Amino acid sequence: MIPAPDFPPFYPPRRILMGPGPSDVYPEVLAAQAKPTIGHLDPLFIGMMDELRSLLQYAFQTNNPMTLAVSAPGSAGMETCFVNLLEPGDSVIVCRNGVFGERMRQNVERCGATAIVLDFPWGEPVDPTAVEQALKQHPEAHFLAFVHAETSTGALSDAKSLCALAQQYDCLSIVDAVTSLGGVELRVDEWGIDAIYSGSQKCLSCVPGLSPVSFSPRAVERMQNRSRPVQSWFLDQSLVMGYWSGEGKRSYHHTAPVNALYALHESLRLLAKEGLEQAWQRHAAMHQELKAGLEALGLTFVVDEDHRLPQLNTVWIPSGVDDAAIRSRLLQDYNLEIGAGLGDLAGKAWRIGLMGYGAKRENSALCLKALADVLK
Repeated sequence: MIPAPDFPPFYPPRRILMGPGPSDVYPEVLAAQAKPTIGHLDPLFIGMMDELRSLLQYAFQTNNPMTLAVSAPGSAGMETCFVNLLEPGDSVIVCRNGVFGERMRQNVERCGATAIVLDFPWGEPVDPTAVEQALKQHPEAHFLAFVHAETSTGALSDAKSLCALAQQYDCLSIVDAVTSLGGVELRVDEWGIDAIYSGSQKCLSCVPGLSPVSFSPRAVERMQNRSRPVQSWFLDQSLVMGYWSGEGKRSYHHTAPVNALYALHESLRLLAKEGLEQAWQRHAAMHQELKAGLEALGLTFVVDEDHRLPQLNTVWIPSGVDDAAIRSRLLQDYNLEIGAGLGDLAGKAWRIGLMGYGAKRENSALCLKALADVLK
């Protein structure tokens, strides 16, 4: 018999998380997750799920009945949108201006669909003029997919204009809002977004592991009229919705992550208590404070201010500076985590997050003081 391992309990240090995610978690959210576990078909838990759906509708600014939290991280939310809407032979215009636009392309092709890729420079938003030209050139495309807030660069695209184009050319829009939900303006119904997904661990400042999603009536109709079953049993929303929205007794689909859903309920409750527009304004204000300090240190931004994410500040690493050594010192000396560059920006940029609970003056001040010290 293999001997039993004998390890001490794990006690993580208290880090200040200022990378691209996860963000610092609200203390109330951590406390919520520690509440007693009850059954996922318990009437009290089902009542909490109804509240959670209403809170998600508020955060997304939508009345879509098909709004829920996928029991998996944001990447599963992405896959949920693609596998439920796409079938082999479909054509999708995919806008790629960073790592997560590329992941959209991979999802399209794994569904057996054709990706018509529009490339844009890293650090720049998706250009609506180029998108409209592609929509004219490809009438066979019935979907437009793009990242609202590109986490790999910190660039914010004009989701309102892009979704208006999708509607004009009779396409369904699929939108990545993993880093935008709760941090910048996002209005699902007003902008006509058809399928959208996010993550619990960014501006919602919840524990990682859940993916809020929402589908418009147009998207639901498309899903109901599929010619073949969804290729993923677990992510098939026609099965999951019987659990989230069943009348009276709900059908069993999977064992929901009960305590993680407590946490998401609390984080969304705190967002509603603060007010969505107030949260957007707080992120913008904290960005301005951090921006002034970073520029005073001689650091320059990758993304122009007109389309820069306030909650994810990507700056060029100064010439001659050792990327890994600086981030290691920040972690060791200040318990402060910032993010490395990703993809084309690996080794060239840092990604500094100001998300949710972490978008506050003391975090910004600590980051600036620590960077000033380690960059000497």
